[in-house]
Amino acid sequence: MNLHEYQAKLLFSEYGIPVPPGNPAHSVKEATRHAADLAGDGWVVKAQIHAGGRGKAGGVKLVHSKQELDECVKNMLGTRLITKQSGPQGNPVNCVLIQSISDIESELYLSMLVDRSRRRISVMASREGGVDIEEVAATEPDKIFTFSVDPIMGLQNYQCRQLAFSLELDDKQRKQLITMLKGLYRLFVDKDLSLIEINPLIITKNGDLEALDAKVSVEDNALFRQTALEEWRDPSQEDEKENIARRYDLNYVALDGNIACMVNGAGLAMATMDIIKLHGGEPANFLDVGGGATTERVAEAFKLILSDSKVEAILVNIFGGIVRCDLIAEGIISAVKETGVEIAVVVRLEGTKVEQGKQLLNESGLKIISADDLADAANKVVAAAKGNN
Repeated sequence: MNLHEYQAKLLFSEYGIPVPPGNPAHSVKEATRHAADLAGDGWVVKAQIHAGGRGKAGGVKLVHSKQELDECVKNMLGTRLITKQSGPQGNPVNCVLIQSISDIESELYLSMLVDRSRRRISVMASREGGVDIEEVAATEPDKIFTFSVDPIMGLQNYQCRQLAFSLELDDKQRKQLITMLKGLYRLFVDKDLSLIEINPLIITKNGDLEALDAKVSVEDNALFRQTALEEWRDPSQEDEKENIARRYDLNYVALDGNIACMVNGAGLAMATMDIIKLHGGEPANFLDVGGGATTERVAEAFKLILSDSKVEAILVNIFGGIVRCDLIAEGIISAVKETGVEIAVVVRLEGTKVEQGKQLLNESGLKIISADDLADAANKVVAAAKGNN
């Protein structure tokens, strides 16, 4: 779950990480009131969306008068901001951050993330802040400094000092970075985060470190421990179909293809998408209905799949271990009848009571195509999708 910048900065302040003064606003009136409380001769107006690249897309503006502020906020709120990370539809701007202008001497990059290959939290930093870190990694990898934190020992002072020297910080800044890294590490662990990114982390003209931007992601699987953070979720920034899936305990991710997948088990779902690609098709989604799939959940999964106008065929791939294949077949039949599916539905069943499940499908009188194995299912669903083009 991603947080907005202003929410991330609230957490930063709680853990002693310096950030520029600022407040979120949902209206021009609220923005004007917040601006009056901030010192200085201008403000930064930042669109609050869950996508990077806001500055290049016009989502970050400097204003120097109340009239400019009002006009800028009015032009941002209620629009959709399209960035290189948002997708072609863009993200809705329902909130802006009104922030003081900082005096920037130089810009750094700093992040913490879960390195799954090492099973540790890794720290990444660079002197090249304010730019796409991916470009730096590709063109000048020697300018990126990384280290991993031992989960037993925790973040060590010597690691912080080594990073500070690599970033060419002076004595005062080295002490500030050590304090900042310790605060960020505590925040990361306490709140079950998967990512913290500060780009840029600035050095002000006074020689102090300050988090000018803030990006924070919370691990979804830990939200049961982070109920206060879950209340900060902004569904408007997420795919509507993924929001619906969450309500029914379905694991759904929208993709760009035209062949919908409904599978029980994440590993099997990945394999199903791979074999669709292998046979020349394009998966429209990742959809895991779970090991304990019920008739009701299968029906909701079908509704979710059919809400995507790009879908031209459906592949149902179920391994009946925890749940029996005959029960899944009943769910498929019920869902097809209820939703009035008009596109091809290819079903591959395997496992407990598979023969009874296939018999139910074959005797249903519905246009359901039975497959013998996964390769057969992929061939049939790809052919069906191409037949609709």
